[in-house]
Amino acid sequence: MTQENIGFVGVGLMGHGMAKSLLAAGYPVTVIAHRNRTPVEDLLSHGATEAESLADLAAASSIVHICAPGSPEVEAVVDGLMPTLKPGAVVVDCSTSDPNSTAMLAAKLAEAGFHMADAPLGGTPVQAEAGKLSTMVGASDEVFQRLKPVLEAWAGTAVVHLGPNGAGHKMKLLNNFLSLGYGAMYAEALALAQKVGISIEQFDSVIRGSRMDCGFYQTFMGYALEGNREAHKFTLTNALKDLRYLEAMADGVNMANPVGNAAKNSFAMAHAMGGDGPEDYVPHLVDFVARRSGVKTG
Repeated sequence: MTQENIGFVGVGLMGHGMAKSLLAAGYPVTVIAHRNRTPVEDLLSHGATEAESLADLAAASSIVHICAPGSPEVEAVVDGLMPTLKPGAVVVDCSTSDPNSTAMLAAKLAEAGFHMADAPLGGTPVQAEAGKLSTMVGASDEVFQRLKPVLEAWAGTAVVHLGPNGAGHKMKLLNNFLSLGYGAMYAEALALAQKVGISIEQFDSVIRGSRMDCGFYQTFMGYALEGNREAHKFTLTNALKDLRYLEAMADGVNMANPVGNAAKNSFAMAHAMGGDGPEDYVPHLVDFVARRSGVKTG
């Protein structure tokens, strides 16, 4: 079997650990720098090669992973890759993207003799560093079988093939609807608890270990309860983007999405109140909801 050469665009919070896991599994990996050179330098020390341009990265790779903020960025990266992609190359979008954009890119790549897969991520940066992410995949059966051993190098928890292109991104939006919906409810519940005289510690003593406990609750409460600002490094901006994509997906099938819209509005209000920075993370939503509710925090 021919060795796959992996290109990786977007070696940030999630991509760094994924690329490191691919190197550890023995794959040749080519990376490209964006704003922060620190993860690139670390990957180079583990044996990665650096490309000077997207064109150079494409020319060196049979499979290209993309971890980008959203669909506009993914589309721009694909445009930069296509002129020098190898025949039969696969572009793997690991971002949380708009499924309509994914379908468009899949058709565009197929017409030019390439392949597309959407493989958005389940997990946190800590799990990415450990190679313990999960992924939900949209791809043809043939492409999935080719990709599976590569994906398993960084998604040690689960690799699930859901169907054709776009299926992975659809499922990822549903997944994030649940997690971010939880976040919106936790933030509002904590504000209300304090309004009626229940402390965060008391709240947590009842929920933790009960049927209402879960991994997302624990990372979310890592900030609310312990003050760890990096308990879950997923930005409020990206959360809002994902819920907007969810809204568009529901609109596309003429379905009302009132709970999703309510969660989206909670994040939109936080964003409008100043929670739009690169270090404003989802658990920090508690501060914005508390402030809006007249509750003091910190």
